[in-house]
Amino acid sequence: MVGVEGTTVGGYIIERQLGKGGMGTVYSARHPRLPRVDAVKILSEERSGDPHFRARFLREAEVAARLQHPNLVAVRDRGEQDGRLWIAMQYVEGVDVGVLITRGPAVLDVARAVHILTEAARGLDELHRAGLLHRDVKPANLLVAAQPGGPDRVLVTDFGIARAADDSTTLAGAGGIAATLAYAAPEQISGAAVDRRADVYALGATLYHMLAGTIPFPRNSPGSAMYAHLHEPPPRPSARNPRVPKAFDAVIARAMAKRPSDRYDSCGALAEAAAAALNGDRSPRRAWRGVLAAAAFALVLVLLGAGWIVSARETPSVAGPHLPVADSVDPAQWGAYAYMVEALPELLPAFPFGTGYQDLAVCYPLATTADTISLDASAPVGHLFCLGDRDPAESVEVYCNADRSPMGPNRSFAKVEGDQSWTRRSGSGHVFWGSDLYSGTGTFLDGKTWGVLEVYFNDPARNFCRVRVIGAGPTGTILRDRWWADAPL
Repeated sequence: MVGVEGTTVGGYIIERQLGKGGMGTVYSARHPRLPRVDAVKILSEERSGDPHFRARFLREAEVAARLQHPNLVAVRDRGEQDGRLWIAMQYVEGVDVGVLITRGPAVLDVARAVHILTEAARGLDELHRAGLLHRDVKPANLLVAAQPGGPDRVLVTDFGIARAADDSTTLAGAGGIAATLAYAAPEQISGAAVDRRADVYALGATLYHMLAGTIPFPRNSPGSAMYAHLHEPPPRPSARNPRVPKAFDAVIARAMAKRPSDRYDSCGALAEAAAAALNGDRSPRRAWRGVLAAAAFALVLVLLGAGWIVSARETPSVAGPHLPVADSVDPAQWGAYAYMVEALPELLPAFPFGTGYQDLAVCYPLATTADTISLDASAPVGHLFCLGDRDPAESVEVYCNADRSPMGPNRSFAKVEGDQSWTRRSGSGHVFWGSDLYSGTGTFLDGKTWGVLEVYFNDPARNFCRVRVIGAGPTGTILRDRWWADAPL
C-alpha cells in the first residue's frame, strides 16, 4: 500500500506519517541515495483521480522545482505511483505560525510578527516573479525554524493549490474555493479573476491573526464569513489587542481592501508598511519594553524545549493536526463552557480564538435561537459552534449537558447512510453519518443538502456530549473517511 512504513514511493523509503489533510498525507522519507530525509506528500485518491487537478499539479510542481529561495520550501521531485500523485519537498524542523499564535503574545509579539511577515513576503514575491500564485496563504503554511543566536528562519510552504498567474480559471470553477475561507480574498470567494493581490490580502489577514490572536472575521457560519470578506470593513488589530500600535490599523485596512487595486501592489510593499508602523512606535519606553520582551521570549524558548517537526503540508502542523495538550486549556477564557473543552481537549482549541483539529477555527457559544451569547452565559445544554476548514468539514458543533447527564445516541439528521460502534484507546461510543436538508436557517446552509456526521461517547468523562460535523458535500461518507478516521476522540 502506498505510504505504509517501509514501502517506497519514487525511490523514497517511507518512515512515518507526519500529517494528514484534505489534499493528502505527508510522510518523512529517506532519500534513496543521499543521507537525507525529505517530506513526501502523497495526494488523496480523489485529487489524483481528477484529470484537471492532475494536469495543474504536474505543471505547478515543475515550475516550483526550479525555484531556489531561502524563504520557500524546496520542491525536489514529483511523480506518480499506483495511480497516486506524490511530491517530495524539503524537510523543515520547527513549527508553523498557527502553532505560535496558540502560544500567545508572550511568544509571538508584534516585532516577531513583523519579522515573520517580512520573510514570508520575500518568498511570496519570488513565487509571483516565477509566474505562480500561492492562493492559500495562512498561518499554517508559514513554517518557522528558530535559529540559536539569530532571527527566525521563515519558509512558505504548501503550493498544492498554486496555479500559474496567467491561468484564467478562477477558484469558483470546477475545483470550488480552494483557499482557506478565514483568509480568502473577496475575488476568490466571488469567483472573479485572481492575481498576486489575492495573496497580499491573505498575507494581510495572516498578519491580523498574528497581531490580534484571532482570525479577521470570526463568524458563526462560513456563509456569514464570506459575507464579511465581501462587504464588511477590515477589522482594527489595535481594537482587539491594545499592545498593537494603532498605525497597524491602516496597514491592515489597505492590505485587506475589498478592491485589489486599493491594496499594496506586492507582499513586499505590505511588509515595508508593517515595518514602518512598528518602527514609528519605538519610543524609548517601548524600546526598553522590547528588550524585556526579548528576554522573556528567550526564557520561553528554554522552557518550551524542542519544537515539533514540520514540513510542507496543508495540515496545521506536519507532526499532526493542532492537538492542544489537555492541561493547556484555559478555563478562565472559556467561562461557563470550560467543561466542554476539558472533555474534548484534543478536538477543540485551547482557547476560543485558537485552532483545533484539522484547522478548526474560532469557536463561539450559541443560544437555542442560534444567536451568539457570552461565554459567561451558562445553559442547560452547552452549544459551541466552530468553523471548519471546508476540507472536508464546513463546521463542527459540540453539545454537552451541563449537569453531565448522559446524552444517548439519537442521530439528529434526516438520512442515515451508516452507523457503527467504535472503540479506540480513548474510549468507545457510536458514530452515525448521512445527510440532512437545511431549510429556514437564514444562512448559506438554507435549501441545500449537506453531509452530516455525529459522534457519541460511552465513557462517563464524555458521555454527556455529542459532536456534530457538517461536511462540504451532500453525503456524510467523506466525513467518515477524511474527518472521523483521524479525529482525536
